[in-house]
Amino acid sequence: MIPFNVPPYTGRELEYIKKAVENHKICGDGEFTKKCNEWIEKKTGISRAMLTTSCTHATEMAALLAGIQNGDEVIMPSFTFCSTADAFVMRGAEVVFVDIRPDTMNIDEKLIEAAVTPKTKAIVPVHYAGVGCEMDAICAIAEKYHLFVIEDAAQAVTAVYKGKQLGSIGDFGCFSFHETKNFSMGEGGAILLKDPGYIENAEIIREKGTNRSKFLRGQIDKYTWVEKGSSYLPSDMNAAYLWAQLEVSEQITADRMVSWNMYNRELRDLADSGKIELPYIPDYCEHNAHMFYIKTKDITERTELISYLKENGITTVFHYIPLHSAPAGKKYGRFSGADVYTTKESDRLVRLPLYYKLTRSDLEQVIQKVHDFYRNR
Repeated sequence: MIPFNVPPYTGRELEYIKKAVENHKICGDGEFTKKCNEWIEKKTGISRAMLTTSCTHATEMAALLAGIQNGDEVIMPSFTFCSTADAFVMRGAEVVFVDIRPDTMNIDEKLIEAAVTPKTKAIVPVHYAGVGCEMDAICAIAEKYHLFVIEDAAQAVTAVYKGKQLGSIGDFGCFSFHETKNFSMGEGGAILLKDPGYIENAEIIREKGTNRSKFLRGQIDKYTWVEKGSSYLPSDMNAAYLWAQLEVSEQITADRMVSWNMYNRELRDLADSGKIELPYIPDYCEHNAHMFYIKTKDITERTELISYLKENGITTVFHYIPLHSAPAGKKYGRFSGADVYTTKESDRLVRLPLYYKLTRSDLEQVIQKVHDFYRNR
């Protein structure tokens, strides 16, 4: 079988985990956590980055920092993972879903302003497949209506929009280091803070509502519970696993880009003949080869393609079921305007295998079998 995903492994992960153990510092904010935080800060230019136990938790922290509360509304696409909505629903907010663009699968920036009401508190753009949303337009709307911009950049680590790293443009950015992402710590994420004024509150929230971070820096002689918070710190052993990848991040990205470009080149004939659609990358974006997907004619054809590839030893998957159609989406959210593209486009999308060190022979097999499927139809 050719799997859909293989978690990245560079060869130094166990060495670093062993070092974390020998340092007798396996809880949060040890040597490797600090290395990872500093890497993100240097890469993105933001004021502060903090590793978290997941991107979900990073988004929960952003919701707390933004003061999201009962009765507020938060705008986001329906084509996203449930964690994007959960963080705000747990604070009592109503989620307002907006249709996507069919080219990038990102939120349609032209439809956001119509969804704004006096209750709106934040816009949450999701950078699908590491391709940036139209952040200039989104930030302009946020400034006009005094809204927070919280970037769901789970898939977008190292991806760029108009020269700026995704996750560093809004008020808060949220990264994922789940095992399916370009760089992994198994389960994990990070929150990015643009404004240094939020650093102290973020430290408190992340440390169970205590001022422990100030105590560890010697700024106070004891620490105590000062605000609401939770335990959002990952183990330093997880951070050690991640550091082995961040230190060779360019190598991993280049490897993934070779696979992405090969798919894009070798499947172009099927796109040119109208059988499939390939990903669209706007000129103002530099993606990170997070995923490669194709779009089939409809959901029936997609189901047949996935089944055919599975019979030939290739695992492919579709992606999100639009949140507004889910039971919780109906309970905690509403759709603004018409669902012109969200359901239609999500029904057609198929993700092909793409991971670090995917071999050329496996790539060739996937490409050949996709061609065979359409040749035999």
